[in-house]
Amino acid sequence: MNNLLGSLPARAHDGLVNIVVDTPKGSRNKFKYDSEAECFRLSRILPAGTSFPYDFGSIPKTLGEDGDALDVLVISDAASFTGCLLSGKLIGVISAEQTENGNTIRNDRLLAVPVTPANHPVYGAIDDLPKYSVDELEHFFRSYNAAQGRIYNTIGRGGPGAAEKALAQAERNYLERRK
Repeated sequence: MNNLLGSLPARAHDGLVNIVVDTPKGSRNKFKYDSEAECFRLSRILPAGTSFPYDFGSIPKTLGEDGDALDVLVISDAASFTGCLLSGKLIGVISAEQTENGNTIRNDRLLAVPVTPANHPVYGAIDDLPKYSVDELEHFFRSYNAAQGRIYNTIGRGGPGAAEKALAQAERNYLERRK
């Protein structure tokens, strides 16, 4: 795999992004890519009764404020698998601040839908999702972080333009770190 997240481009084709799934929908196990071991490693197990609502992964060659590749939640009825590479259309972003040990950083979650030659995007923007659905996603991230002793506060929601802006900044961050 040779540093999976460092070898693939962030952008796929036709305005889509590359997404590497680390944790499948429905999993209590949170996986994370270990670039030294060149494989996925179990990062933590979520509390009983908690599971990821959708596939969770990241966009290669990006860097968020938390020091990891930019996080993305893939809105789809069916789960994929750890290590799956998919093309996705960005539909929005949940902007948030995460506090741990007195340090607060931005830790946004991009939202995307999978796109294949046979499957067109189900949603075009975050506003197309039922409001309760986005509320539930925010609740999941608050609970997920609380279980790890962190505070996760949503500070806003944005559509495809805001998601694209966050992605462009994360691509610049990645390039700056490589200098």
